[in-house]
Amino acid sequence: MRRYARTVVALALATSVVTGTAGWVSGDAQQALTGPPPGTTSWRADRVLGAELPDPERADPAEVAAFFEGLSTKERHLLLLRHPSVVGNLDGAPLELRYRANSLALAADDDPRYRSLVAPGRQILAFDPRGRGQVAEVFGDLRSAHGVSVVVPGSDNDAGTFDRANDVYGTPAGMAKSLYAEAGPGTAVIAWTGYTTPVGVGVDAATGRLAEAGAGRLTRFAEGLTADGLPEPAVFCHSYGSVVCGLAAHRLPATDLVVLGSPGMRADDVDGLRTRATVWAAKDPTDWIDDVPSVRFAGLGHGTDPTDPAFGARRIPAGDARGHTGYFAPGTDSLRAFAAIARGAATEEGAAR
Repeated sequence: MRRYARTVVALALATSVVTGTAGWVSGDAQQALTGPPPGTTSWRADRVLGAELPDPERADPAEVAAFFEGLSTKERHLLLLRHPSVVGNLDGAPLELRYRANSLALAADDDPRYRSLVAPGRQILAFDPRGRGQVAEVFGDLRSAHGVSVVVPGSDNDAGTFDRANDVYGTPAGMAKSLYAEAGPGTAVIAWTGYTTPVGVGVDAATGRLAEAGAGRLTRFAEGLTADGLPEPAVFCHSYGSVVCGLAAHRLPATDLVVLGSPGMRADDVDGLRTRATVWAAKDPTDWIDDVPSVRFAGLGHGTDPTDPAFGARRIPAGDARGHTGYFAPGTDSLRAFAAIARGAATEEGAAR
């Protein structure tokens, strides 16, 4: 009974924190983007190679990789030209082919939100213009990297805000660029905005509905990397992105799960994540997320604070991170620790149990 009472009190506090700061954004509930890539209907009907093509919805990334492995260069190029939106988003397809496909898809899209993504030299590994838009970009040479990282952002991120000029280290591209610059040669970092994120601080941010949809997409994306012969990644999960990572953890191929500014991972402790990845957690004392009580009740809240010693994650120093979006700022202890993890050199480097 006492435990139930504490939960109710914590829930009331969580509600008061949200309503007392930004308020519930009840009118901005998001519809999660799920299902196969745009253009799938014509892909399924295409018999240009004399047989059915692998179904983007039902074929797993390993099957997709095996299919492309059996094609000639000419056949790959033909599919690229006929179906750029499918090839560019098809997990398990060769990354070089995906870069080219997404370059074509972006060049054909006249939405001004995506104009900057067409700039020469950008390596776009996924691009879906539907809804608010989703995108993944690679920094570094992914094919030759011995250490691969994926950055999963939180609320208010989509293809249109992917690399906005303000609040740079709170953007997917800004976080990934900074990590790549610090981690150095031999690494590559992917900024992955591949799920529908919450908008504002509201019911979507307080529940796991969007995170559940995102967890499946993140898992499939990571499986696509390994099916294409790349190393298992270290996955860095910011804010609501850590909820996505928590729900994906039991099936996500990853060497490390790093959560920062996390409201919880929908698990009581590391064992509850059912992952073989090493779990790390960082939280700056000036981060506003620290004011949100660690509660999960009646569908609201995301559970235990991952930086709580009882959770069992390895702690990352973050005292100089300066707020909710400062963890990847150059010169911070948190970024140095993240880079060590990205390099595969962080047994206890820059972190405390």
